[in-house]
Amino acid sequence: MWKKRIYRAVGGFFCCLFLCVKTPVLASGEPDLYATSAVLMDADTGRVLYGKNADTPMAMASTTKIMTCILLLEMGDLEDEVKVSAYAASMPKVKLYLKKGETYRVGDLLYSLMLESHNDSAVALAEYIGKKYLPEELKAKDTAEFTVEESKQAVKAFASLMTKKAEGLGCKNTYFITPNGLDATETITLSNGETVTKEHCTTAAELARIMSYCILESPKKESFLKITQTPSYGFAANGRSYSCVNHNSFLNMMQGAISGKTGFTNKAGYCYVGALESDGRTFVVALLACGWPNNKTYKWSDTKELMQYGMDNFFWKTFEEVKFDEGKLNALPVENGCTNVLGGMARTHLALKQGEEKCQGVLLGPGEDISVTYQCKRNLTAPVREGQVVGTVTYSVGDVVYKTDHIVTCDSVEKIDFSWCMEQVLSRFLDVGE
Repeated sequence: MWKKRIYRAVGGFFCCLFLCVKTPVLASGEPDLYATSAVLMDADTGRVLYGKNADTPMAMASTTKIMTCILLLEMGDLEDEVKVSAYAASMPKVKLYLKKGETYRVGDLLYSLMLESHNDSAVALAEYIGKKYLPEELKAKDTAEFTVEESKQAVKAFASLMTKKAEGLGCKNTYFITPNGLDATETITLSNGETVTKEHCTTAAELARIMSYCILESPKKESFLKITQTPSYGFAANGRSYSCVNHNSFLNMMQGAISGKTGFTNKAGYCYVGALESDGRTFVVALLACGWPNNKTYKWSDTKELMQYGMDNFFWKTFEEVKFDEGKLNALPVENGCTNVLGGMARTHLALKQGEEKCQGVLLGPGEDISVTYQCKRNLTAPVREGQVVGTVTYSVGDVVYKTDHIVTCDSVEKIDFSWCMEQVLSRFLDVGE
């Protein structure tokens, strides 16, 4: 009997140990991901809803091509022709197998770029834009006749445009060297003579920011979405026919999926950036180093988990729902201001002026809310002009401000001067005389 009790006790202990090891409980139900770096972003505001090593610079493979694509759409013409250089034709797989001297339509190569992720198409497109920033003799030269060095100059000019565009979107840790995402490093000589080695890299947060721009803010967002949502695309050129199939499987995995781009290199591992719309919310997921062979499906697992986490936990709240009480806007006293009656205190009335805003609200998670902060001067000194800003009303979540309104004066108050004093004296004198 006592042996059975011992066996049961020991068995129970190991069962508990097994459960503790195999089924960890995640705090607040947060995602458990394979990716080394990951972000779930609210595309409308750029707010990071979930991050894992979100700001760590890493290689991003062919997710690079979303920037290549949006720049081509914004700076190029879909009907223009692209001449293929020997350098573009030399790119490694995955490739369309372009040949030196061939001519292709820009629009066709963009489908090749985004659906099949062809590396040679990326370079041919980069040279098409980049050569416009080269010396005059190279601008006039046929791209098909470019030397390898001249092609690299054109590609470098295009990569600089990519980096500059990213900086304009607030991406401080993104640096582009190649238009296709192949791993690369380069050495830069600074003005003081020092050298710095730069890598082709981004962060999960900044990759998500770039995708958010592509699908919501770019003047060519419709064209970007059209290309990245196309299941397959065929075209003919140079006596051959081509068929491109979209490899973004996420488009068929979750309802509301609207865009995305895969990537892989030996250094970057599997990468992905994708977007989804649900009930007026737009989520973007970015994954870097999400496994290596044979873990090709990890990126889909992580993407679905992050998207579902966003849909289950974050909901829209407008700034109107926490509207500032304008009853707090009392008239401000104005020192040295003109009044109708001598000895009175000049005052100016206040109004709330709506500030420019990127969106009408923000996605909030459990326990979060929009806080409204009111700051206004207590008094003013003449002269005061109508519409003068004297305070702010800010709407924020945590430490991040998402909307700022301005408190402004409704009327002007002039400073007391000699003419006003004379007017007041004469007015009193005439009153006494009556």
